Amino acid sequence: MSEWTLKKLLDWTSRYFSEAHLEQPRLAAEILLAHVLGCPRIDLYVRFDSCPPPDALSRFRELVKRAAAQEPVAYLTGRAHFFSLEFEVTPAVLIPRPETEILVAAAIDFCRHETRRPTVDVLDLCTGSGCVAVAIASQVVEVELVASDRSKAALEIARRNIEKHDLQARISVCQSDLFDALGQAPKAVFDLIVANPPYIARGDYEQLPANVRREPDEALLAGEDGLEIQRRIAAGAGDFLADDGCLLVETAYDQADRVTALFQQAGTLKAIQTIKDNLGHQRVVKARKA
Repeated sequence: MSEWTLKKLLDWTSRYFSEAHLEQPRLAAEILLAHVLGCPRIDLYVRFDSCPPPDALSRFRELVKRAAAQEPVAYLTGRAHFFSLEFEVTPAVLIPRPETEILVAAAIDFCRHETRRPTVDVLDLCTGSGCVAVAIASQVVEVELVASDRSKAALEIARRNIEKHDLQARISVCQSDLFDALGQAPKAVFDLIVANPPYIARGDYEQLPANVRREPDEALLAGEDGLEIQRRIAAGAGDFLADDGCLLVETAYDQADRVTALFQQAGTLKAIQTIKDNLGHQRVVKARKA
C-alpha cells in the first residue's frame, strides 16, 4: 500500500473515471481524495509524493467504486460549490450547477441597479439546497428573501445551508408548491421572483447522463414538454410581484423562445428579454410586471 502515493492515486483514478465516462475525471478524483484526507484540493499538489494512511486509502477506494457506478461525487462528499460558496447537498436536492450562476448574477444586478427600494424583497421558488437564495443574500445586504420549495426534505437542507452561512435573519423558508401556500410566508408581494425550476421533458429523461438521473426526479422533470413548471410560474407571478417587479427564470439551453412565449401569453408581464450563459445559450428569461 505504501507505494500508492497521492500522485499515483490521482493518475490511476483519473484514467479509471475516464473509462467510466465521468465528466471531469481528474477533478472528480481530486475532490474525493481531498475529502478523505480532510484537506483542500490544492494541498494534494504539495503532497504528491506522500502516501495516505491505510484507513483513508480504504475509504477512497470505496468512494471511487461508487463514483464509477455513477453516484454523483457531490453526494459522496456531501458538499458542492456554487458562486464561490460551499453548500451541503444530499440526494434530496439538485446539485448546484455553474449555469445557475447566471440567474444569481442577474438577480444581484437587479437588486443593485434596477430598483431603488431600501430593502428588496425576493422570492426564490424551487429553492432546493437554497444555493440561489444564499448566493444572492451573501452579495447584497439590502435584501430579504423567502426560499420556497414543495419538498420538506429539500427545505431542511436549505435551512441548514442558510444557517451555515449565518443568513437566517434575512432568509426564511416556506414549504409551498410554487405560489400555492405563500400565504404562510412573511411576505406576500415581492420586488423580485427568481426560479431555477425543473425543466426536463419526460421523453428526454432517459437521455440524461446516468449520474444526473441519480438526482431527485421532482427537481428535474417538468411534464411532457419540460415547461409545466414555467407555465405555472408565468401564469401566477403577476399576482405576487410588486409594481414594476422583476421575474427571472432559468431555462434549458433550448427553451428560451418557448418560455418567452409563455411570459407574453400571461398578460401580466412586459419587457421580456433573455440572458445568455457562458456558452452562448439563452439561459435566463427576464420580465417586469406589466
